[in-house]
Amino acid sequence: MSARRPGFLRSVRAVAWSFLGLRKASGLEEDAHLHPLLVLAVGFGAAVVLVLALMALVRWIV
Repeated sequence: MSARRPGFLRSVRAVAWSFLGLRKASGLEEDAHLHPLLVLAVGFGAAVVLVLALMALVRWIV
């Protein structure tokens, strides 16, 4: 089996932990191997989903 670069799900996990502001030192070392553009895309998508969810919550409350 060949060593593969971490993929989409690992990027999603890294972005989710960064949104919470919690991360172990071992996780930071693993994140060094992630593809930067993939992390950027996942982060942007997560930010859009968060904003849309907050807007929907505010509309539902009001």
